[in-house]
Amino acid sequence: MATVARLSIDDYNRIIETGVFDGRRVEFIEGRIYEMAPIGDDHEHAVDELTEWSVFSVAKAGVRVRIQETLGLAMLESVPQPDVAWIDREALQRRRSRPQAEDVLLVVEVADSSVGYDLGKKASLYAAAGIRDYWVVDCPKRRVVVHREPGSSGFGSLQEFSGSESVSPLCRPEVSLAVERLFRPTDAPAG
Repeated sequence: MATVARLSIDDYNRIIETGVFDGRRVEFIEGRIYEMAPIGDDHEHAVDELTEWSVFSVAKAGVRVRIQETLGLAMLESVPQPDVAWIDREALQRRRSRPQAEDVLLVVEVADSSVGYDLGKKASLYAAAGIRDYWVVDCPKRRVVVHREPGSSGFGSLQEFSGSESVSPLCRPEVSLAVERLFRPTDAPAG
């Protein structure tokens, strides 16, 4: 199927302002509007844990924690909506618009049914934008895939963490997150 039209971020902003997508989860990637998958129980649990850990870890550290809010990647005609983003608070206060790639300290996507998309297209997008620290919480495989060293051909460094291993963000290496915290125990009752 052919693309009918490629949109600009300004076009996207005008469409959003009309309310046509109210109540729907959409993302604007490379000039196209994509509907996002519904959020499941495992996804919600991981985002809740990431939120709590993030706020506790960077309280009073000059970092704004944003949950499921947009980033502006103008050079790529994209407005992704990551599950968690750590933003430099000073840079954000100087801006009257969405945070830009240079303001980002950490981006985390939680993937249940969207693992391929988050490890593929989203990883390429964030690498091209220069996001230095991009994590994918892979719910089905109960792991965190950490992408670093962004470049035009993708990320130069990929590491996987699982089980009792911990991961730390580049911007706060003294802070760590136990990967197992993100996943419900396998014997826990379903919600």
